[in-house]
Amino acid sequence: MPESKTPRRMRYLKSLDEVPRFKNEAEEAHFWSTHSLADIWDQLEPVEIEVSPRARRITLQRSRKKPVTLRLEEGQIARAKQLARRKSLSYQALMRSWISEGIIREAQTRRRA
Repeated sequence: MPESKTPRRMRYLKSLDEVPRFKNEAEEAHFWSTHSLADIWDQLEPVEIEVSPRARRITLQRSRKKPVTLRLEEGQIARAKQLARRKSLSYQALMRSWISEGIIREAQTRRRA
């Protein structure tokens, strides 16, 4: 599905009955990019899952983060926080994803050159 240039407003579900059956992962991903369980989080039941040792090791390796200092304009931070709220993310997570996307895009551009 093509991404819209206009920001989407997050819809907060009032019941689990509002979650449809999905035809595929792309349809599900699109749905969850515009819907949140925040209002009914306490109605969900915990689920036990088992993670393979390999997946756990990969996840832990990727999650190591090192603090850095960036000097940003107050307006940039305020706008990032506003956008992150709409996506139900922390602004730091949103900014990390932007940086990651930029690094990938730059690497792809350099490979083509």
